[in-house]
Amino acid sequence: MSAPWPLDDQLCFALYAANMAMQRTYKPMLDQLGLTYPQYLALHVLWEEDGRTIGAIAQRLGLESSTVTPLIKRLEASGQVTRERDPQDERQVRVRLTTAGAALREQCGCMGEEIIARSGMAIEELQALRGEVRALRQALEQSEAKA
Repeated sequence: MSAPWPLDDQLCFALYAANMAMQRTYKPMLDQLGLTYPQYLALHVLWEEDGRTIGAIAQRLGLESSTVTPLIKRLEASGQVTRERDPQDERQVRVRLTTAGAALREQCGCMGEEIIARSGMAIEELQALRGEVRALRQALEQSEAKA
C-alpha cells in the first residue's frame, strides 16, 4: 500500500481550502447584513423561487432537511422569512420571504462583483473554473448514486 499524497497535492484539500477562503471573503460583507454564509445561500434559493418547501431548499443546497430547518428558523426569528404548512400537504413546510428578506437581495447584489475583483481572475477564467467544479460535483454524485 502506498503512502497518501501530500496534502497540497490532493484535490479535496484544494477545494476545501478554496471554499474556506471564499467564506472568509464573504464574511465581513455578510456580517454587515447580520447573515451567516449558510443563511445567505438559503435566501439565495428563495430569491430564485420564493415559497419553496424546506425539502426543496435542502435539495437545492445539497443538504439534509434536518440541517436546513434550524437555519430557516433563525432566518424567521430575524424577520427574513416566514414558515407555514402547505394547505395541500400538511407534511410540507413552505418558506416565504418577508419584505425585509426580499430587500436583502438588492443589498447582496454587489457581492459577486466584489468576489470577482478580489480573486484577481478574469470572469471567463472564473466561469470556466465554475464549470469544471460543477462537472466534478455531478460526476461524484452520479458515482455515489451507483454505489
